[in-house]
Amino acid sequence: MSLLYFEDFVVGERRHHSLPVVRVDDVIAFAREYDAQPMHLGESDGFYSEHIGSGWHTCCLTMRAIADSFLTGSRAFGAPGIDKVEWREPLRPGDQLSVTIETLDKRESRSRPEMGLVQFGIETTNQSGTVLMRQVNWVMFGTHEPPLEERPAPIPRVVPSAAAATLTGKAGTDQQLYFDDLTVGDTQILGSHLFLEEDIITFARAYDPQSFHTDPAAARDSFFGSLCASGWHTAAIWMKKMVEHRNAMARTAMARDGRTARLGPSPGFQNLKWIKPVRAGDTLTYRSRVSGKRPSASRPQWGIVSHHNTAHNQHGECVFAFDGVVFWERKP
Repeated sequence: MSLLYFEDFVVGERRHHSLPVVRVDDVIAFAREYDAQPMHLGESDGFYSEHIGSGWHTCCLTMRAIADSFLTGSRAFGAPGIDKVEWREPLRPGDQLSVTIETLDKRESRSRPEMGLVQFGIETTNQSGTVLMRQVNWVMFGTHEPPLEERPAPIPRVVPSAAAATLTGKAGTDQQLYFDDLTVGDTQILGSHLFLEEDIITFARAYDPQSFHTDPAAARDSFFGSLCASGWHTAAIWMKKMVEHRNAMARTAMARDGRTARLGPSPGFQNLKWIKPVRAGDTLTYRSRVSGKRPSASRPQWGIVSHHNTAHNQHGECVFAFDGVVFWERKP
């Protein structure tokens, strides 16, 4: 089959792909590695009374469907980010996901005739037709135009202005127990993570099997010049560090007060930016800053917290950022 180029995408066309049934073991394995909250591990939780999968698991499975549907057979140069994701319903053990990818828009690059951008609207449903997730994002593709260079230079990507604010402070673990204790502007260092080549390849083989994520030799000849992590891997590690940090806070609170606040689910996120490639050997430090808060109108025991999140590499460069929202328990 011939490669898909920018010119081959038609606005309004739809592609469909189905995935195997999601098993209980699949949900738990992903949760243990990246999002070890009780509701994802099948343990008792106060927000959901049933076992549900991580929203990031839904994103990664959706990415796998996109890759299998057409992306690995295209001249793709990666995605600059995700405009928005809405988690409408939880992933549940036993679900069989179907993903529809609609081409919404496309733009030629005036300065880079060897590239173009295609915008996709993506909808993930279960076997009952229930929408679990909606996503909108752009992907860069090569054109049939011969490249000006053997390997096109990377496209500069703008660091969000809010990213700098995550470097300005760190809240103590006793300052963010319940929703009521949160202060807008509080910033926490979630932790650091070293991206190893074998881990990059393992994640990509499962969820994002593009050659510049799975094959070091092919990656050297790619747009990126060397093996780099899937953007979803970068995001999943953010969730991992967030949960680890929250668990440490919970242990401190339990030892001090005999109680701790719980986090609920997230309805989604927006403005996710993959600003620079994350390569084997890079160490990322993740931070989260409270950017807003409000009581929940439908769940009086919970509040809704907005947060701006970043990852900086060992050189101090911001490589990843997004704006998230999460339910946070209020004081009893």
